[in-house]
Parts: sequence; C-alpha cells; structure tokens
Amino acid sequence: MRVLLVEDDASLREGMGELISELAEVHAVSTGEEAVAALEAERFVLVITDLRISGGELGGRTVVEAARKHQQAVAIVSAATPDEVIQAVQPQVADAILLKPFQIDDIVALVERFLALRQDVARLASPGLQPPASAWSEVGAHVRVARDAASATAWVSVTPGGDFDWTFYPTPGGAGVGVVDGAFEVDGMTYSAPGYFFLGAGQRARVRSPAGGLAVAVGLKGQG
Repeated sequence: MRVLLVEDDASLREGMGELISELAEVHAVSTGEEAVAALEAERFVLVITDLRISGGELGGRTVVEAARKHQQAVAIVSAATPDEVIQAVQPQVADAILLKPFQIDDIVALVERFLALRQDVARLASPGLQPPASAWSEVGAHVRVARDAASATAWVSVTPGGDFDWTFYPTPGGAGVGVVDGAFEVDGMTYSAPGYFFLGAGQRARVRSPAGGLAVAVGLKGQG
C-alpha cells in the first residue's frame, strides 16, 4: 500500500516521509502539479497534502479535487484552523485534517486509520463472508443492499444495467469500497474485482454496472 505525500517544505517532507515509511510505501512530491500527475498515474491508500503549496500554480485544494476525481482518500495538513481549512477546500470535504504543529503519534495514527480501513475491506471481500439472503433489501430496480451497523458495513449487489447514485455510507465519514465481483463505473472510472476505491463523506458519486457486480463498503472510523 502506498501513500502520496505532498509537502513543499523539504525538511518536513523528509521527516514525515520517514515516519510514514515505517507503515507504508511513500511517494513524496513538492508541488501540486506533481501530485496531480501522480494521482493520474497510480492509486494510493491515502493522499496527505499541505493546504498551501508554494513553487507552483496548484495548491492543496487542487490536490483534494484530483483525489476526489479518482476516488482516493485525502487528508489536509495545515497551520490554519479547522474552519479555515473547511472553507478553503469547499465544496470538497477532506477526509481528515492534521493541524500543525503535530506530534509523531498524530501522523502515525492518521496513516494507520486509513491502512486499517483498506485492510478491513480486503478481509470482508474474501470469499464466504457475504451476508445471508435474509439480510438483503431492494433499494432500486437493479440494486440490493445489506447493512450491518455493528460492523459499519454495507454490501451492495447490482444486476446488469444498474445506474444509480451511491448513498450507502455505513458511517457519517467516508467509506472504503472493495469490488468483490464484476465491475463498477464510478464517475466515469472503472473498478473491476478485486478493485478498491474510496468515497468521501457526502460524495454522491454516479455509479454504473453494465454487467452487474458486488461490492462491500466499510465506513471510516474515528474522527478526522
């Protein structure tokens, strides 16, 4: 699993990168342009970006927008207040905010939170863990859902031709989604089994499944 780190301060970028590398592979860049290019080229379990990035035309807000376009989780690092960060990235919503100055435990806990989500999704996507037939309910012409509040999960089964807005969030935060079978087109991007994508809190993505598919969504736990 890889983390994209976007930080224009060389010493901070190096220090954060060393901490994160104890948990996951790190791809560190110093500009918004490099970050957007990286998001176009590969997938990350988490994007961590400074809100204000010097040395280029693109700032942290653009990185958040690019992460959302590619259904990837994103955390903002900033010395601003949480309210100022929220205002700066609207209408997008960051999945977590890390305020400067922060402690080592803060950055470690942030990364572990998203790694754990990815691991939970992978575990549930294993064969034999699907809900029983009695747990499913119809929510549309092509869509069935099985929810489990105790484990903060929502299974989504789509028959061929399904076309719907994704509103299945097991928790108030975002959700990691594992494609167990078939394929899902999310806002124009295709994820085939065993694919993984992340939908941010309140993100109303348009989803299609021409051939049908099965996915499990796990809610992001804890506070951002």
